Amino acid sequence: MSKVIIPKSYRAALGSYDTQKAIGMIHILFEEKLSDALNLKRVSAPLFLEASTGLNDDLNGVERPVTFDIRDINAEAQVVHSLAKWKRQALHDYDFHVGKGLYTDMNAIRRDEELDNLHSVYVDQWDWEKVIRVEDRNLDFLKETVTAIVEAICDTEDTLRAIFPQLEVRPRKDRNISFITTQELEDLYPNQTPKEREDAYTRIHPTTFLMQIGGKLNSGKPHDGRAPDYDDWSLNGDILFHNAVLDSTIEISSMGIRVSPESLDRQLTLAGCDHRRSYPFHKALLSGELPYTIGGGIGQSRLCMLLLGSAHIGEVQSAVWDRKTKELCKAAGIFIL
Repeated sequence: MSKVIIPKSYRAALGSYDTQKAIGMIHILFEEKLSDALNLKRVSAPLFLEASTGLNDDLNGVERPVTFDIRDINAEAQVVHSLAKWKRQALHDYDFHVGKGLYTDMNAIRRDEELDNLHSVYVDQWDWEKVIRVEDRNLDFLKETVTAIVEAICDTEDTLRAIFPQLEVRPRKDRNISFITTQELEDLYPNQTPKEREDAYTRIHPTTFLMQIGGKLNSGKPHDGRAPDYDDWSLNGDILFHNAVLDSTIEISSMGIRVSPESLDRQLTLAGCDHRRSYPFHKALLSGELPYTIGGGIGQSRLCMLLLGSAHIGEVQSAVWDRKTKELCKAAGIFIL
């Protein structure tokens, strides 16, 4: 059964009809602002990939992809977890050059997701990727990109609130970003879990970019899992906002500068994933055939939740929920799609 929190005295800021209207507007507004800010062009993307390519996102390495066979080609396919690796290959195949990138609507099924107010089996996000120079693989470039994304989010919110003044009952998002590493966060809150650390920090710093996710910290444990074959663990992070409705953190984006041949070689060994070296994607990357890139995913339903001040992702996304969750939300006046 999913874990659901019902905030005391919660009421949606918009009715069901206006909520649908606002969701559509968020998609239009944010896509335009994001593509302008990062110089991105929209492309089509796959819903599933051939398993043998190694292009599917392995997330933490333990999640089971939805798998099925394709009769006419005698191959096994997997519904994507995300397009983290596919995008980099696509930039090469579609002949994108330095300074230009792509974005796409990514739809995924994560069957092992632990369901709660923020998590669903159905995942929808804007996956984006951009070609960069090797000299752009640095912290300053990463921070500049994060700032551009946060500005696009806040600009979208400004326009949305001008159209729906009812949203003024919710706190505005802070454009000022606090940059902190996972080790610095662990040092601040050594006796708390990673999630508790994030919640404590974003209550003080409502817009945060938490950097360097994937490698082990001084405690011997990583802050969170990251596949070893897309983000460079020293140049990645999560964009976090304080969710005032739930008084907790909402992660809007996981992103980063992607692995170089050298960092991929190192991270595959650290993660115990040396067998992946034989996959076509990994062979191409290790041999230097693929461009240097930066990229990430930005949750579509998560962003709608954030900007509309929703308490449950089911208010902005049609998915499948257990009976208890639906009963609790109905009793609290929370309309689940």
